[in-house]
Amino acid sequence: MDHSKTIVCSFYTADEYYRGHAASLRKNLERIGGIAYELEEIEKAEDEDWADICRKKIGFLARVCEQNPDRKVFWIDVDCALLEFPAYIAEFTSDIIGFQRGFGTPLRIGYENRTRFWEPCFFGINTTPSARKFIADANLLEQNAEIKATDDYFFEESWRSNAARLSFQVIPSIAVLSKSTASPQGASVFFSFGASGNVEQFKDHVQQHDRIGGARTPAMRRARHRALRGAKLVERKLPERASMPLRRVADRSGLTHLLTGGEFGVGGGAGAKHRNRIVKEVIMAGQRGEVERVEGAFGRLTASGIPSETEIAAKRAADAFAVYASKNLAQEPVKLAWWPRPFPGNFGDWLSPLIFDAKTDRSVLYQSPTAHTTDPHIVSVGSIGRFVKPGSIVVGTGISSNDIGLEPKARYVSVRGPITADLVRDSGGPRVESLGDPGALISRIIPMERGLTNGRIALVRHFTHANLPLSLPDYVDELTVLRSHPHAIRSFVTELNAYDAVVTSAMHVMITCHSYGIPCALITFEGFESTVHGTGIKYKDYSLGAGLDTVYEPVTVYSDLRRIDLESMVAKEKISETKLDEIEQAVMSGISAYLSTTG
Repeated sequence: MDHSKTIVCSFYTADEYYRGHAASLRKNLERIGGIAYELEEIEKAEDEDWADICRKKIGFLARVCEQNPDRKVFWIDVDCALLEFPAYIAEFTSDIIGFQRGFGTPLRIGYENRTRFWEPCFFGINTTPSARKFIADANLLEQNAEIKATDDYFFEESWRSNAARLSFQVIPSIAVLSKSTASPQGASVFFSFGASGNVEQFKDHVQQHDRIGGARTPAMRRARHRALRGAKLVERKLPERASMPLRRVADRSGLTHLLTGGEFGVGGGAGAKHRNRIVKEVIMAGQRGEVERVEGAFGRLTASGIPSETEIAAKRAADAFAVYASKNLAQEPVKLAWWPRPFPGNFGDWLSPLIFDAKTDRSVLYQSPTAHTTDPHIVSVGSIGRFVKPGSIVVGTGISSNDIGLEPKARYVSVRGPITADLVRDSGGPRVESLGDPGALISRIIPMERGLTNGRIALVRHFTHANLPLSLPDYVDELTVLRSHPHAIRSFVTELNAYDAVVTSAMHVMITCHSYGIPCALITFEGFESTVHGTGIKYKDYSLGAGLDTVYEPVTVYSDLRRIDLESMVAKEKISETKLDEIEQAVMSGISAYLSTTG
């Protein structure tokens, strides 16, 4: 593709965070190849804050446009990334192109729910007189306005002034990595959004717009934000390095549950609230084991419109919930906490109900890990140690970072590995001797022998990597990690055992390979290492807890896997039967401990 008529621009301040992102973006653009770019380091004065720096975007972009009258000029925030530069973006013919505010879909276009039209982290300005006037007007206003405002404000003012004479193209929200629900081969995904975290801090201290049509008054807007402001103030103090008491209070009280959106919310669109209510009914019916109600509610959903991919995924999750919850209604169920999302479910997280279902004749009832509860419940597979509560019975749970505190009053039967065990003790809890991730029991839950394999390699991505555009060798097939129903998990395990080897960025897929003895390589993708939650200690924690001689950590690879000798990366590992005996005994002890608390 000829990129001679385009230029990408951005700026950054002289600090470690933004300089690092600038280096990544520069490397990113050079890898795509053929794109001219201008990345400029700017000086931040002592009396300037984040809002003042953002405002400088207007003059910077106006200058780049003036210096490149015959080139389409694209702005990108320096902590964002381009996975590729597709033709429909590079060759757009409208005056301007960009994402709608909040990366909204066409069903939520305009100002009904947003006070501004554009999401200014990435957009393109054409060479047309109308496009250049749009930028020039924003620049003129910024130079003369004395109000406290960021670039968003001036872009929106110019947009409202010029919109009637501008042609424009809205980029589909599915083009954003975090918004896409497309298949891994979806070529439309090209943009990854980054955020410095300053928006929430400054948004109530800079000039804001009201909605056009039914606009909120300042008092209404303040009232709308007031309820969440206190929660978000706490959450800003609770990122990964929050103090242990604050984090524990948030998790115990259900604040984290509120801030993460609970279990529901499937998106917008016409009749979205009504459809969301039905989807919530479907999921809750599944969690209670009410199979007929699941089908009836989903029938109403399909009768009123074509189900979306998100709604279908929620139904599949509900079916999986129902299998475990409806097993034996004559006895009190075993309550188990696991991470159920993204729907239809992440394979590794859904190993938890699969394993406990196989080890008890009772139904397994879902307990949200983030919701407040004082009831006894088991916490097992997954890096969800931070959600352990005083009433939790912990069986093989792990952590994704060790800068948090763990609940000392919980009953710890076992944990994933020695790093988690050390944190339990450092948090005032007991010394935990039994180690091992219960996911390793998969080969005992679904026993099978590896026969003649197919001569190919399977690629299984972590769900956060699912939409990265990759180039694969001819001998590689992709398998999706989004599985929750026990039949789907059995099918997945059968598929894995049919391959010569597996390459994966999902830890529990690697654990599964180690359980069966399938040759495997653990990878991550350059520029997207941080999309998998945590600091990476979970890999060492697992390896040591499973008694392996090798500590497995992800190897960073490029998106073009055709250039990599994948076969040389894989290694065969098999968890010992002695360790599997220990893990299985911990699961049985956890069930016994739970039943003793419930009578």
